[in-house]
Amino acid sequence: QEQLMESGGGSAQAGGSLKLSCVGYRSTVKYCLSWFRQAPGKEREGVATIDRDLDTEYASSVKGRFVISEDIAKNTLYLQMNNLQPSDTAMYYCAASIGYCQRWYVRNHGTDFEYWGQGTQVTVSS
Repeated sequence: QEQLMESGGGSAQAGGSLKLSCVGYRSTVKYCLSWFRQAPGKEREGVATIDRDLDTEYASSVKGRFVISEDIAKNTLYLQMNNLQPSDTAMYYCAASIGYCQRWYVRNHGTDFEYWGQGTQVTVSS
C-alpha cells in the first residue's frame, strides 16, 4: 500500500525558491507521479506530472518556474519551485496513479490519481 509523504514546504519571499520532496511509492511499479495544490477556498489544481519515461506536463501557471523530477535510485519525487509568487501559496500534495500519465491529468483536478500524501504547506509573502 502506497503511503506518500511530502516534505520541504515552508515560507518564502516572493522571488525565492523551495524544493518539495515526496517518498513512499514502490520502486517496482510504474506510476504517473504528480504534484497538486489547493489554496483555501479554491479548487485543487494540478501543478505537474511525470512518468517513468520522464515525460512531463506542467500547468501554465507554473511553466518555466517549477521543475518536476524524480530520482529513481532514491525513489523520490521532487518539485523545484523558483521565482515563487504569493499566488503559489497553497497546500501541496504529491499523488500517484499506476500507469503512464496522460496529457490531461494535470488539468483534471486530481480525479485520475488514487494515492495521495497528506500535503505540505507553502506560503509565499510579497
